[in-house]
Amino acid sequence: MTDAKLPLPDFRLDHTMLRVKDLERSLDFYTRILGMKVHRKTEYPEGRFTNTFVGYTGEDDGTNLELTYNWDQQEEYTKGNAWGHLALKVSDVYTTSAYLKQHGVEFSKEPSPMKNGTRILAFIKDPDGYVIELNEPLS
Repeated sequence: MTDAKLPLPDFRLDHTMLRVKDLERSLDFYTRILGMKVHRKTEYPEGRFTNTFVGYTGEDDGTNLELTYNWDQQEEYTKGNAWGHLALKVSDVYTTSAYLKQHGVEFSKEPSPMKNGTRILAFIKDPDGYVIELNEPLS
């Protein structure tokens, strides 16, 4: 071990993982409704689970979402009170919200200015109840 100070590694956010109860329903939501692409789907029969990576950019080009489907999961997953939400940037929250409503997406907060601010936000839920924030670019 040397006493020389090592440089900061080139960290970047790679992916976040959500456990989903119904993989096909989740894939339909994230791909057909939200427009993500499936990058990789791998089944692990010995572990009895499937990992599917989806996103707007390739796996090595940006942050993606890992959907983990545990084949034998019977109960709904608990969300806990430490986890907050995913966030998607859109050019117009109101227009995007109208589109999502046409697809029957559930809203937990209708589009409106941020509390104590002016940035427009909305919050939706995916098929498993995970919260997704919609926000516009900072002006």
